[in-house]
Amino acid sequence: MSLLWEKSTSWRWLVRRTRESKPFFIAFATICGVVPGVIGYGVMQFTNKHNPELEARLRQTARPDSLMMGKVNQERLAEYLGELQRKEDTNDRYVAALRGETLTRKPYVRIQEIPKQSDTKATLEQKADKEVK
Repeated sequence: MSLLWEKSTSWRWLVRRTRESKPFFIAFATICGVVPGVIGYGVMQFTNKHNPELEARLRQTARPDSLMMGKVNQERLAEYLGELQRKEDTNDRYVAALRGETLTRKPYVRIQEIPKQSDTKATLEQKADKEVK
């Protein structure tokens, strides 16, 4: 930044103007935020062509494993959204995810509660600590 400050007179002018004038600062910040946003939106609209023929051709030439994964993901999403609609408790998913496990089940059937881990290791360690003291 010091290179800009030392060498560029236009940069120094811009910084000075934004410090001195609040309306100039707001206008400059708006230009810096809105203009790139409008350009980006325009580019996205121009490049995002909805072509049903292309979509149909891509679906026909898809590999079997891609089709299978799409079906599995669709089923999982439907199951999850159904559970949310029924307001079921889904905490077991998060507990299993924290353990690095994935819950697999028949569609629309919840897994029973995850059993509590036995505290035998913890109690043995506590007893050993008490004996050492």
